[in-house]
Parts: sequence; C-alpha cells; structure tokens
Amino acid sequence: MQIKIKCSCSEESCQEWAIVELQGAVEIQPAFQNRIHNLEIGQLCRPSSPENYTFTVGYHELTGSKVPLKKPFLVLKKKKTIKVEQQSSENDSPVAELEVVGIIRHRILFKTRPKALISKPQPVGKKRATATGSSAPIK
Repeated sequence: MQIKIKCSCSEESCQEWAIVELQGAVEIQPAFQNRIHNLEIGQLCRPSSPENYTFTVGYHELTGSKVPLKKPFLVLKKKKTIKVEQQSSENDSPVAELEVVGIIRHRILFKTRPKALISKPQPVGKKRATATGSSAPIK
C-alpha cells in the first residue's frame, strides 16, 4: 500500500499538539457511555509557569510537567483512498492520501497522586445570639 502525505503548512506554522499522560484510568459513567465524543472530563490549566500544569477532574487536582518527546509524532487525517492500476502487475494497489493536522513534540506528564479539593468543614462551636444580632461564644 502506498501512502501519500500532504502538508499544507510549513513546520513553523503547523499546529502544535501535546499528549496528556495520566497514571491510572479515566472511567466514564454509564450515563455517558454512548456520548463520549467531545465529552469534557476536566480542566487543564497552566497556572505558574510554561512547564507546570494542573488538571482538575471533579474534586481531584493533579499536578504535572511538560516533558519533550525523543521523537515527534505527526497527527494525520485520512483524506481518501484510491485504487491505482499498475501496468506491470495484475493486482490493483490502493493508495491512501493523508493530511498533516498537527505535530506533537511534548507530553504533559501527571505522575503524582491526585490532591483532594474538598475543604475542611468549619468547626462547629456553640454560639449565643445577643439582642443586637451579634454572636458571642458560650463559656
């Protein structure tokens, strides 16, 4: 099979992508099993520097860092498949045409355990209301 790759952009202007690598598994609730296309699972932020990231999923926050890949990946989109007749052989060979959508040069690695975002409950103390509406603790 022959594969033709077309790139309409130059290397400098090609869209930059990244791989998000998590430790563990992301489980989808049964209500969303059939609707996972464009399903939002969390919020990815870069709060402090270009190398540090946070990923918030529900009540959990993960911290990660940007790591370069040894070899970059291409993100490809299949355009069409054509059957080409070769004169020397009796078999037809399909030719696939791919378009470059982006380049992946980095991964965002989350290798630590998630931090729970549930805050501490407020201490419950006995309070006595006064006539003016302010409160004073009971001794």
